[in-house]
Amino acid sequence: MVTSAEIGVIGGSGFYSLLDDAQEIDLSTPYGPPSDVVTVGRIGSRSVAFIPRHGRDHRFPPHRIPYRANLWALRSLGVRQVLAPSAVGSLRAEVGPGAIVVPDQLVDRTSGRPQTYYDEGGAVHVSFADPYCPSGRAVAVESARAAGWNTVDGGTLVVIEGPRFSTRAESRWFAGNGWTIVGMTGFPEAVLARELALCYTSLSLVTDLDAGVETGEGVTHDEVLEFFARNVTRMRTLVAEAVEALPSERACPCGAALDGIKLPFELP
Repeated sequence: MVTSAEIGVIGGSGFYSLLDDAQEIDLSTPYGPPSDVVTVGRIGSRSVAFIPRHGRDHRFPPHRIPYRANLWALRSLGVRQVLAPSAVGSLRAEVGPGAIVVPDQLVDRTSGRPQTYYDEGGAVHVSFADPYCPSGRAVAVESARAAGWNTVDGGTLVVIEGPRFSTRAESRWFAGNGWTIVGMTGFPEAVLARELALCYTSLSLVTDLDAGVETGEGVTHDEVLEFFARNVTRMRTLVAEAVEALPSERACPCGAALDGIKLPFELP
């Protein structure tokens, strides 16, 4: 029976069948309950904890997801590396639906989301110049290419507040800045992972061309869900392969993110 995990996956409900020997763990955190019970099990020799980002019934819209509770729950189970598959829109015509983007940069265009664990007890400033784990990114790119995905190594993910999609003007502005993809959930997940000294890697599946790139009436919610559903089995396989390929010992800078910083409380 697995009651702890070394790797975390935050994704959609289609990832439940990812794990062998799975069991559910109901956790509480100082930030409330996570999106749902955490499922812990194995992929090959690796112990993995899975959280459905929006809840198994998709009850949490992007701006209401309990991001702090989700990352805290994973760390409390022993997780130190996190893979985060998600659906995104493309801001570049040449990066069409079906591509996997493994971003190396992030732009926050959200508002009002709690985005730190350190909002009292003294200032804690963590480096966030490079938001994603370099080791996790390398594994994700190699795994995606080996599986035959059209893979984009690097690029900027701009995260919008949601739940609405972008206007055409916003989308063109994002593209004009040289950004690559747009989503609604990659922030504050990434910075909260950094504040807990976790490795965090985004696996972004392009489901559509964003409003400023696409002609016609623009993307709809149903179209995004339908495209992701058609690809979820393949995405699940990719995540499993990436999990098994992640290093067993971390040599990246992520684990040292809090070195030399006086924390106002003890981490799990």
